[in-house]
Amino acid sequence: MPLASLKTYIHREQRLLIGLVIGAALASGFIKLAGEMTEGETQAFDVAFLKALRVDGDLASPLGPSWLLSTMRDLTALGGVTVLTLVAVLAVAFLLTRGRIRQAFYTALATGGGAIFGKILKSLFARERPEVVPHLVEVHSLSFPSGDSMNSAIVYLTLAVMLSRTFEDRRSRIFVIGVAALLVLTIGFTRLYLGVHYPTDVLGGWTVGATWALAMGLIATRLQEDRKMEQPVENPD
Repeated sequence: MPLASLKTYIHREQRLLIGLVIGAALASGFIKLAGEMTEGETQAFDVAFLKALRVDGDLASPLGPSWLLSTMRDLTALGGVTVLTLVAVLAVAFLLTRGRIRQAFYTALATGGGAIFGKILKSLFARERPEVVPHLVEVHSLSFPSGDSMNSAIVYLTLAVMLSRTFEDRRSRIFVIGVAALLVLTIGFTRLYLGVHYPTDVLGGWTVGATWALAMGLIATRLQEDRKMEQPVENPD
């Protein structure tokens, strides 16, 4: 094997190994968190955190100016089913318009599969919503892991990973994934501010979503390397 090809192979395998280690760490973290939550070990922290975001002596009033509440309600909608579905559909349509048929199909499968997996997890743990503070938006589903945090991580991070696979240059990939991560973190915090999730719900959602997105990214990388998915577009500069 030529030296250049050998170096490329080693670098590829190193990235795969790093990704697998990170994925295993995230999965282990979720299992540990879920176990502690089930046993009630996180309850004191969860309650204290939610109360800390409310005015002392008036748990119905969140901290901050009046405009912050309306802002949080607007931002939290970015993690709702309607918005996430629309974003996923538009991303798939974008890939189709660029002639990336296989990547579009894989993206639809990855985001749809993640949403189904999330629903299964929520029904498995069946944790009730927090009642320690009044809810500032209407909610109906179960609490752990946070659906908005988990689904936003699954959709936005998976889409970021998939869309970044269309770029060859590192800066474009980092920017796309960085914006998605910031969006996911923001949505998760809004769920805490609005009092509809415990911190462990949100952390669990982030962990599951990040693990799913990482797994989808590793699989997509392997498919591209095996020429079973469209290759990244080289940097025009």
